[in-house]
Amino acid sequence: MAGRATTRAKTAAATKEQTTFSEHTPHGRLTAQRGLFSGPSPVVPKDLYAEVRSGLAARSRDSVVLEPATTVSGNTYFGRFPASYWQRWTTAREVRVEAVVTGAGLLAVRASDIEGEPRTVAAQEISDAELTVVAFDLKIDKFFDGGALWLDLETEAGQRLTVERVRWTVEPPERIRPTAVTICTMNRADDCLSNLRALADDLASLDTLDAIYVADQGTDRVDSRDGFAQVAKDLGDKLRYLNQPNLGGAGGFTRGLYEVAGHTETEHANVLFMDDDVLLEPDLIIRMTAFSNRTANPIIVGGQMLNLLHPHQLHVGAEYARLNTLEPGLPVEHSLTTADLLGVDEETGKPNRQERRLDAGYNGWWSCLIPYEVVKAVGYPLPFFFQWDDAEYSYRARAHGFPTVTLPGAGVWHADFFWKDWDEWHRYFNLRNSIITAALHSDFNLNLLCRVLTAQLVRYLLGMQYGLSHTLIKAIEDFLQGPEILRDGGVSAMKEIRELRARYPETIRHDATNVPGIASNDIGIINTAPRPTLQRLTLVKRVIDRLRGRSKFSLGAIPLDEAHWWHVGLFETAVITDASQEGVRVRKYDRDRMFKLGKHGLSVINRLRKEGRAVQDQYRRAVPELTSRENWKRLYEL
Repeated sequence: MAGRATTRAKTAAATKEQTTFSEHTPHGRLTAQRGLFSGPSPVVPKDLYAEVRSGLAARSRDSVVLEPATTVSGNTYFGRFPASYWQRWTTAREVRVEAVVTGAGLLAVRASDIEGEPRTVAAQEISDAELTVVAFDLKIDKFFDGGALWLDLETEAGQRLTVERVRWTVEPPERIRPTAVTICTMNRADDCLSNLRALADDLASLDTLDAIYVADQGTDRVDSRDGFAQVAKDLGDKLRYLNQPNLGGAGGFTRGLYEVAGHTETEHANVLFMDDDVLLEPDLIIRMTAFSNRTANPIIVGGQMLNLLHPHQLHVGAEYARLNTLEPGLPVEHSLTTADLLGVDEETGKPNRQERRLDAGYNGWWSCLIPYEVVKAVGYPLPFFFQWDDAEYSYRARAHGFPTVTLPGAGVWHADFFWKDWDEWHRYFNLRNSIITAALHSDFNLNLLCRVLTAQLVRYLLGMQYGLSHTLIKAIEDFLQGPEILRDGGVSAMKEIRELRARYPETIRHDATNVPGIASNDIGIINTAPRPTLQRLTLVKRVIDRLRGRSKFSLGAIPLDEAHWWHVGLFETAVITDASQEGVRVRKYDRDRMFKLGKHGLSVINRLRKEGRAVQDQYRRAVPELTSRENWKRLYEL
C-alpha cells in the first residue's frame, strides 16, 4: 500500500500545477503542413519527402538546393497536401503554399485526380531571387473523390535554385483548439525519451501543442534516464510526467483524456494518442491538429502507420474491422496495403499514391487524435487493457455521429506487425476484447461467431499450438463471465494468461542452435506443399490422422511463412521459426492434450452459443459505468 500511496502522491504533484486548457486566438495563418525535404532520421528515405527526378540536388530537413538541369518533385508521401480530405471534411476552400527562394528556376504546383493523372494548377519562373517569398493561393476544389496537391521544382542549364521554409497554410478558425499529446509507455524508457527529444527539438514549430502527457506504467521509468532532466527542461511546463498502475494501452492513453477533461475550460480540445516506440515525424502533430481545427464537425483524426523495419512501406491506407468474424485491420476497398511508397503499382505502372479518398472504420492508436466533444458524448474508452480498444472506441463514436478519418501524409513509423508472433499472451486480449466489441457493435450472429471460433480452435490443435488453444478457450470463458471481468482494468487477466501459457512448452522461444532435447544438426527444413484446393477435405483428413496418431514426418524445421495447419499437421515434432526471426518454437504432438483441449473448447463454444445473447445484454448495460470518469478515477487510484 505504501508504493501505491507514493504513486498517488507523485501523480498529484505532477498534475497540481497544470494550467487550464483554453482556446487560443490565432496569430496569422494556420500551418497545415510543412514542406520538408528529408526525414527525422537517416534511416528514413529522403524520397518519401522529395524525389530527385533528374540532375543533382542536396536535400536537408527544411531546404533543398537544385544544381543546374535538375527536377525535384514533391509528389511523395510527405510532400503531398491531401486536398481530397480537406475538401470533404473541412470548411477550408483555399490553401496557400509559400516558399523562400534564392536563385533561378521554376516553381510549379501540380495536382492529381482520383486516377492519379497530374495537372499543373499554378507555376512561376524565378530569376535572380534573394530570399524571396513566393506564394500560390490554390482552390481546394475538384478533389472530392480523390487527388492531392504538391510542389515541383526545376532548374535549367545555368540555373541554381535554393528553396526553403515551404509552408502550406489555411485561414485559421476564430479560435484554435488546445491540444495535448499523450504517450503511453511501459518499460520502453529509451524509446519514449527519444520521442520526447524529437518533440523538444521541434517545439518552436508545434504552435498548436499545449501539453505532453507521459503516462508511465513501468518499472524501468523514463525519468530514470540521464537525458530526462534536459528534455524536461526543454519542454518546460508543457510536459506532464505521470506514474500510474499498469492498466495497459487503454489505461495509458485514457489518462490523457482524463487529465485534459479535468483541466479544460472548453470542450473544443484535442487529445492526440501516440505510442512510445514509434519513430516520430513531428510534422504529424501539425498536420493532424490543423486538420482537426478546420473540420466542419468534430471527427476522430487518425495518423497512418509506416513500417519501421521497412520505412518506405505504408502499412495500410485506411482500415476497418469485420466485427462478427473478429477480423481487425482489414484494408478498406481501394486502400494501399503493405505498399512500397517508392515503387509503382504493378497493374497501372503508376506510383503508389493513395489518390482515392477512403472512409476508415477505425484507426490504430499509434497516432490518433480524439476531440473532447467525442469524449463528452460517448464516454471514455473501455478498460480493455490491450487490443481492440481503438476499434471499439471508433465504432462507438461512429454510432454517435463521429466518424474516423485516416489522414494521408500524417504518418509515424511503428514496428512491422509481421515481425510479431501471433502465439503470445496478448492474443488473449485480442480474442476476448474482439468478442466484447462484436457484442456491443454488431448484430452478434452467434452461429457465425461460433463457427469462426471452432475453426480457429481446430486449426490451432492441428498445428500443435496447445497454449494458443487454451488462450482462445480462456478468452471465451472470460467473456462469458460478463463485464465484471473488466472491473480491474485487465490486471488479473494479464497475470492469469501468462501463468496459463507458461504450462505449454511451445509458447517458449529458443535459440535455434540450442533447442532442448533436439540436436541442431538433426533439424532440416521440410517445405510445405501448395495450399490444398479442397481445404475441407484436407482438414478432415488431418483430423482423422491426428486422432489415429499418424504423422508423416517425425521431425522437421518449418519456415514461418510455411507454418500452415495443413503442413504442421503432418509432423510429430515441428521446429518453427518465431515471427521475430530471433529464435524458434518447438511444437510436439500431444494426443491427450489435444483431446482434452478440444473437448473443453467445444463445450465452451457451445456455452457461448447458448448464453451469448444474455451476456451481450450485460455488457451493453454496463458500458456507461465502465466508460465513466468515475470508473477510470478508481482504476487510477486517484
